[in-house]
This record gives sequence, structure tokens and C-alpha cells, in this order.
Amino acid sequence: MNNGRFAIALHILVLLTKNQGELLSSEYIAGSININAAMVRKALQGLKQKGFVQSKEGKHGGVSLAKNPQDIILSQIYSSIRETAILGSKQQPNPNCLVGKQINTHLDTLYRDAEKALVEALGKQTLLEFAQKFK
Repeated sequence: MNNGRFAIALHILVLLTKNQGELLSSEYIAGSININAAMVRKALQGLKQKGFVQSKEGKHGGVSLAKNPQDIILSQIYSSIRETAILGSKQQPNPNCLVGKQINTHLDTLYRDAEKALVEALGKQTLLEFAQKFK
């Protein structure tokens, strides 16, 4: 997952954690991340579908956390937005080559092991613990 979706999702959730009790607009969040508000709204849609955020419509609307940050594990966030392997996609190598005919099998194992290690590491920290690093 090398497209920044996890970083954006985590940035949003940390902002909401640090501003609990307030409704934040997509424009405010976009200003913090320094990206387009439309990208933030797209990320918020996914986070809302997964139950991490809730929204209130209208002039004084915005988003807030839907769960206690102590109950959100970083691996849950990662798993909810993961689309591709963290190390990228594989190629279609020459099946007549010694390396080419075996590389994808070995890459599958390598990618699976790396993904498992990442998820295990993220599973050791809550959103609240991560957010407490920002003082």
C-alpha cells in the first residue's frame, strides 16, 4: 500500500482524536494534511463506512470520531483501507527463465510475511497511544 491512503487516514483520525468533542470540516482537515478537500471527503467516506468516523450535515456540520480512540487499533485502520500489497505488484516474467518461472511464488511468500509483520506491529498500538505522541 504505497499510495498514502494509510497516512491520510491516520492523519485524519489523529486530528479527530486531538479535537474530540468538536466537529471538523473537510476543509480544516485538508489544510492540516495539505491536500485537496475532495481527497479528504473521499477518505472520510471510507472511514465512515468502516465505522471510524461519523458526520453531521449542514452549515455547522463536520466529522468526529465514532469510536473511542482507545478502542481503535492501528492494524484495524490499515486493514480497512488496504488495497494492494505493501511491496507493490508482481510482474509477468519469462516462464522459460530459471528466475522468471519461480519469482512470483517466492514473492508471494515474501509479501505475505512482510504484510504479517506489519499488521502485527500495527496491532500493538491504539489510535489513542499514537495520538498521544503529538504534543
